Amino acid sequence: MKAPSVPTGSDPALPSTRRLLVPLALLALYFIWGSTYFAIRVGLESWPPFLMAALRFLYAGAALYAFLRWRGMAAPTRSQWLNSTVTGTLLLGLGNGLVCFAEQTVASGLAAVTVASMPLFAAVFGGLYGQWPARREWVGLAIGFAGVVLLNLGGSIGGTPLGALALLAAAASWAFGSIWSRRRDMPPAAMNTAAQMLTGGAVLLAFSLLVGERWPEAPALSANLAIAYLAIAGSLVAFSAYLYLLNAVRPALATSYAYVNPPVAVLIGALLGGEAVHALDIAAMAIILGGVALIALGRTRRA
Repeated sequence: MKAPSVPTGSDPALPSTRRLLVPLALLALYFIWGSTYFAIRVGLESWPPFLMAALRFLYAGAALYAFLRWRGMAAPTRSQWLNSTVTGTLLLGLGNGLVCFAEQTVASGLAAVTVASMPLFAAVFGGLYGQWPARREWVGLAIGFAGVVLLNLGGSIGGTPLGALALLAAAASWAFGSIWSRRRDMPPAAMNTAAQMLTGGAVLLAFSLLVGERWPEAPALSANLAIAYLAIAGSLVAFSAYLYLLNAVRPALATSYAYVNPPVAVLIGALLGGEAVHALDIAAMAIILGGVALIALGRTRRA
């Protein structure tokens, strides 16, 4: 995804503004994206998984698309809409939809830990386009996948095989969609985000109807607030912060949320949701994040 450029004029206030915005943007990524796993769990108390995910992205995508068009940004071309549909299906339809499905039986914190394996799949899928991992990255892959195996076979998540499989499929789908979209004609900057949320949300809504999900008769206020939080904070605020960081700081810092989100999700799930976290789960999380860190370091040295 090509992020929007950040003006670099001679305004003397810019450095001080950046010193304020960078930590605020990082905090948004660390805590908002880390908290979305628990928000999904709260929403699932009243809403079926795929319908809940569809509403989140349709609301956020429609609001962002309308705002961008009002500001004069051109609509995506037919080719860009098609590519956005494929990417939105992979990232949001399968990637997020399967996370929502899995959290019906898997604790939110452990779901975040499993999804943290996404960079491991991305490193493998990169080989399909000739970007094979370096030696350090292969070591990281081996360590990371060992952590995934430990979490799914020996940890708490091992008791829910369907949920574990859905989470692994979600991580793999997100990784493949990310790799695939880099070589396609996509809408620019924030319009790319809006188009993917609209198309991914539409796919989720169609699948929700296909599997027979129904609008709940009396959804709890907490569940409705969770969807609003996911749409506004998770999809609009945090993603905008991510786009800003991609232009303002080095990539390693902008993507550091991948290491922080799982511990944040585990802590929030334990404190607010009473989710049990065992020693084996913590060990698996440390192994997975260690493998992901090795891959990131390997890529940094090659860049």
